[in-house]
Amino acid sequence: MIHHISIATHNPLRVAQVLAELLNGEVVPFASNPGSYVALAFDAYGTLIEVHPRGLELRPGIGEAAVQHQVNPHPSAYTATHAAISVLVSETEIRSIAAREGWRVERYKRGDAFFEVIELWIENHLLLELLPPELSAQYLAFLEPRSLKEFLAATS
Repeated sequence: MIHHISIATHNPLRVAQVLAELLNGEVVPFASNPGSYVALAFDAYGTLIEVHPRGLELRPGIGEAAVQHQVNPHPSAYTATHAAISVLVSETEIRSIAAREGWRVERYKRGDAFFEVIELWIENHLLLELLPPELSAQYLAFLEPRSLKEFLAATS
């Protein structure tokens, strides 16, 4: 189970506010990293999304040191990092938020119509696959252990 992810954006506060809206949660500053924020879902899983300024990189510590934060002055606008997140808001609400922010949003089928997701492109560079309740049910049904094992057996 994934409890939190971190992402980098041009406008961490604004993005954290939008994510909190999608999660029906709240935004708080990220105490150990000025300029960063956390969108909290306040759910039973401790779900949160850290939103950092673009260019912040996490690097391994040296020796006994923990993770190190370093700023890359020339980061790429794109990343392979993305997440599928179940949300309680509807597809209509997601589309409304995306329109308000000027962000790309589309509904797509994954695989051979295994399930559908709403692609929301945060600041038009970072992909979040949103699963409102009806799509979350599809996703969970496909990835339910027995169904997934049957699918994998049939494709091998």
